Amino acid sequence: MGSGALRNATTAPPSSLAGEGLGSAPEALTFDEIDSTNAEARRRAEAGETGPLWIAARRQTGGRGRRGRTWETGVGNLAATLLMTTTKPPLEAAQVAFVAALAVADLASAYVTPELVTVKWPNDILIAGRKAAGILVESGAIEPGRLWLAIGVGVNLATPPTAAERPATSFADHILKPQAEPPSPDDALTALAAAFNRWIGVWDAFGFGPIAEAWTARAHGLGRSCMARLERETLEGVAEGLDSEGALRLRLAGGAIRRITAGDVFFSDGFLGGAA
Repeated sequence: MGSGALRNATTAPPSSLAGEGLGSAPEALTFDEIDSTNAEARRRAEAGETGPLWIAARRQTGGRGRRGRTWETGVGNLAATLLMTTTKPPLEAAQVAFVAALAVADLASAYVTPELVTVKWPNDILIAGRKAAGILVESGAIEPGRLWLAIGVGVNLATPPTAAERPATSFADHILKPQAEPPSPDDALTALAAAFNRWIGVWDAFGFGPIAEAWTARAHGLGRSCMARLERETLEGVAEGLDSEGALRLRLAGGAIRRITAGDVFFSDGFLGGAA
């Protein structure tokens, strides 16, 4: 896989939790330039394409994250979206973001010291406490009981963004061997697709429990004080972990638990989470 220092992923699901995943490796389509891989996935889905199909781009002119934030794809970085369908209900289908986070964590752990790799609720992957990747999941109805999913992944392989809103980093900043290079976008997509296929097999076969357990083992900030900035209010408390649906459980000062399903979360180390 190129000149990067590839290692076995440390969070790969155990053989006892093996599932079928997406079957044979999905097709991958790479553009030299496109507005957004998620936008292309949406266009194809609305035209009737169901995938599974990975859509990647060397350059995005309109890359975006959650809440319309701009996502910068520097030279040598990965921008890719998996288009697929599911019969899971919308709330359950949204758990695919945690599946994707585990796959990206596996990818990162193959090239940097695994202990440096953590996942941040709900859609960030960190290396040494700095954002190295983000995930954006979008969906739409195909027919009653069936959804298309566009699972967008942006990974800073070679360089962090130049105008980051929060501390950012790249694989290249933490590569295992000084003489090694980060993986190429093509090699990274191959490894990411394989990791995603393993984890989605676990999710399909065993539900969200094993996904939540594996995600929690990698989680950044659990048990620590944080501030959750929601659409209409700001809360302070301690991040206790995920509930059965993937919401963040926030224990307030008075002991009450609030479920956080969307928002920006600030921890005491100053890192902002929740925005791809």
